[in-house]
Amino acid sequence: MFRAKKFLPKVLLLAPMFIAVAALCLAVVRTLPWAGTLQAAASPAEEIHFTILHTNDEHAALIPHSPTTDFRPEASDPAVGGFARLATAVQEIRAEKAAAGEPVLLLNSGDFIGGSPYSWLAPKGFAPELTIMQEIGYDAVIIGNHEFDYGTETLARYLQTAGYPEAHDRTVVLAGNAVAPKDHILAMRQLFRRSQLIELENGLKVGLFGLMGKAAQGVAYDYEPLEFSDPVETARDLTAELIAKGADVIVALTHAGVEEDRALARAVSGLHVIVGGHCHTALYEPVEENGVLIVQAGSLLKYLGRLELAFNPESGQVRARNVENNQAFLQPIDDRYALDPEIAAIIDQFSAELNSLVMRLTGGRFQNILDTVALSDFEIPDKPPLQESPFGNFVADAMRKVTSELTGQRVDIAIQANGSIRGGITPGTLEYSRGEVSFYDLVMQIGLGIGPDGYAGYPIVSVFLTGEEVRRILEVAVLLAQLMGDSYFLQFSGLRYDYDPENAVLFTVPFMDQAVPTALLPGSLGAVTRAQIYTGDGPQGRGDDGYLPLKLGDLKLYHVVTDSYILSFLPMVGEMLPMLNLELKDASGNPVPKERLDDLIVRINGQELKVWQTVVEYAAGQPLNAAGLPQIDPYYSTTAGRINPVNAFPVIVWPLLIVLTLLAVIVLLLGLAIRRFRRRRRKALFR
Repeated sequence: MFRAKKFLPKVLLLAPMFIAVAALCLAVVRTLPWAGTLQAAASPAEEIHFTILHTNDEHAALIPHSPTTDFRPEASDPAVGGFARLATAVQEIRAEKAAAGEPVLLLNSGDFIGGSPYSWLAPKGFAPELTIMQEIGYDAVIIGNHEFDYGTETLARYLQTAGYPEAHDRTVVLAGNAVAPKDHILAMRQLFRRSQLIELENGLKVGLFGLMGKAAQGVAYDYEPLEFSDPVETARDLTAELIAKGADVIVALTHAGVEEDRALARAVSGLHVIVGGHCHTALYEPVEENGVLIVQAGSLLKYLGRLELAFNPESGQVRARNVENNQAFLQPIDDRYALDPEIAAIIDQFSAELNSLVMRLTGGRFQNILDTVALSDFEIPDKPPLQESPFGNFVADAMRKVTSELTGQRVDIAIQANGSIRGGITPGTLEYSRGEVSFYDLVMQIGLGIGPDGYAGYPIVSVFLTGEEVRRILEVAVLLAQLMGDSYFLQFSGLRYDYDPENAVLFTVPFMDQAVPTALLPGSLGAVTRAQIYTGDGPQGRGDDGYLPLKLGDLKLYHVVTDSYILSFLPMVGEMLPMLNLELKDASGNPVPKERLDDLIVRINGQELKVWQTVVEYAAGQPLNAAGLPQIDPYYSTTAGRINPVNAFPVIVWPLLIVLTLLAVIVLLLGLAIRRFRRRRRKALFR
């Protein structure tokens, strides 16, 4: 059964009784020029040179992508990334540095699992990502939040399949602040380590440790029964331990985001370099904070980070040499690099396994991850953030319409979160791939999670809610997006609504950073000013045809679908904000207890219906073009006016007006009483 996470009270920030601190990734990262920012370097003869190559957030992107359908190994193409190209780039740099007598470290900062369909092999007993990373020669990798996508038991099997604990001697797996119970297989088999001391060929001793940041912990899917110690305290302890063991240079591998990395650099003495991840930020120059160099290489192997360093034994300082060596800090992994044949052969083996799995999951309809599902004359973006998006509409429509078709029951509303939508759709751009949308490119954006059946992908769940409860969900949607950012922004199919984002929060308690939502107010006050249900059968129109008001107090039942992960949180809303209570119901209106949420999973012929399956089916079912091929409707080239921010009357003014009105009434009554008293007194005096 899917369990609601313990961190939810920290995430929602829905009532004065709970307070959360969430770290946000930098949208635009401030960098500092190198001239004069570090202490003057010693003479070259005194320095010890070494290079760190780094990647992060690979998300199982084994093959070139964006789009994959453009990739041709024998030709020039715009596709980026891929482990076989990365291997060639790493080999070239290693050969260059070996000729100069300079050692090289290759490091990862987490989330090598989770994202592309290749990760679907993990629950089936394979370890494609880490197996390949060992072959490329990574010195260390760390555990990020997506390594827990399939639970701790699957992660343990994954690491054992990749050869651990023995494989630590080849590629060490680090998780410095992850604490597993002593009787858990991760602890008993020592499948990850807290830190590692590596002595390079030139005698330099580099201490490494891995950290999961607080923001990443907050979105990790299923890490229980593990716990995480405080990252800063852990970093202090591990830094001291590594220095005591003789480390010259301390490198923290973090999955936390740039802002948490900067705070870590300020809080921990002894750090030299932070190789970061989680927020997918491409740092084209390092950020320097408190003398610590912070680097990050974006995501999906679009770049290889290259940090050329010099260590001064006398001062204990480390400085970057990239500028003087005319080397970029990020090197694109594109068609300038040929495929490494050995790595390409390993990828082919895993591709064959994945194709076999996809064929089984789709009943033979798709036999290869590179099969074309549909054609499109335009991109379908998942941007801008915190807004309705074209691909968000496509996904939500797919969930609503395909579930309706397969079950024979009309679905009124579908809900999906931006955090589960990993990107948009870019069709093929070259002569041989023009307009093609492949199975891989489509599913890569919506293939996260796992169901009780043990197969990857969040399953669709079906529930019935009253119109009043749907209105409450809209209020929660506005509040979460305002307080927690784009990952919590909800996309909808089957309704549209207007809202004022400024009215989501009534006010913030000073000195406590504690938000008080407008939902705490009685009556109809809130951020949502208008909501309408769509009653038509086709795509939601931009006009008013087919829409009916979704009113406060509406007790009619509406059929709602979402995924199992989102559903697991809904019952907790009312526990924290009774005024937004949601009672999950079946088609007959009977309440469904939290212990039976798995009963709400939609099953077709006994098999769980996955979100990714509805998206693939919807794409394949688009109107046929003149050549008889499905062509994605131009409707999805832009948004459709489903989620509309407006400027409404400030909610905070209403209670102020009420208070002022009461004060005015009190003053008026007091004035009348005083005048009456005075008249009586004058009458008494003249009697």
